Amino acid sequence: MIKRELGRSGLMVGPLAFGGNVFGWTADQAMSHRLLDAFVDAGLNLVDTADVYMKMHAGNRVGQSEEIIGAWLAQGGGRRDKIVLATKVGIEMAPGESGLSKAYILREVEQSLRRLRTDRIDLYQSHRDDPATPVAETLEAYAALIRQGKVRAIGASNFSVERLGEALRLSREAGLPRYESYQPWYNLYDRDKFEGPEQELCRRENVGVISYFSLASGFLTGKYRKAGDLEGRARAYRVKDMMDARGMRILAALDEVAAAARATPAQVSLAWLVAHGVAAPIASATRPEQLAELIGAANLTLSADAVARLDAASA
Repeated sequence: MIKRELGRSGLMVGPLAFGGNVFGWTADQAMSHRLLDAFVDAGLNLVDTADVYMKMHAGNRVGQSEEIIGAWLAQGGGRRDKIVLATKVGIEMAPGESGLSKAYILREVEQSLRRLRTDRIDLYQSHRDDPATPVAETLEAYAALIRQGKVRAIGASNFSVERLGEALRLSREAGLPRYESYQPWYNLYDRDKFEGPEQELCRRENVGVISYFSLASGFLTGKYRKAGDLEGRARAYRVKDMMDARGMRILAALDEVAAAARATPAQVSLAWLVAHGVAAPIASATRPEQLAELIGAANLTLSADAVARLDAASA
């Protein structure tokens, strides 16, 4: 199973990342641990979460995903050394508790380390930009954490191309740590959110890409094809607008390519991202059979004709 270096970080990841956004939401702790074990047993290693997960869902609390991962790591068996552990900082945890100031990052990293039950975070990511904080201040905070051995590398998510470019320039000029990864909203349906200047910047600067919403909230698995398919689905509110003519055209192309490759639409969708330079698309699973399907994408390479067919259908 081929892994790629994430930017110039020395972290070898891919070709699939497990999204911890389901831990404590649609997967309880026991199931989350079962899925993490299966993920690692398959030879995959990048586990992505955030301090704020699962605040956005009723009945959940901030830090719950990190706590579930921490409980899994605490079981031992070499689990910590088998994964590249990625988490994020910046989105509001409580009133007045957010942003990318040095004081906040240095305080919040200790909470993440405690919840994760580890002494280090392999990839610490700015969850979204903080225009109120100078870029240099944020990077100086990360520099301190890297010197202390609490963080190995840093990444960014949800930045404008201008601010990401500014951060990379400042890192180069001031000798500060640089964002080695970028996490964009990117999939076969949502292409315009990343393709263009952001993608070109990442390629030019050798910034590793870790896409989120890689399966468009499940739409690209092909399980949503008519209104009735949305009933009782936790993510239906995100999917309904994709069920348009373009969406159906994409699903038809996925069906065609999947049949020829003896794969599934979900596997083809993830392989398409890898073909477009994504180091490790993030995908989530709540059941073992879902995870087994996703793992199958790690060994799928699309032909140039298949990629072109999907490009045309999703244009």
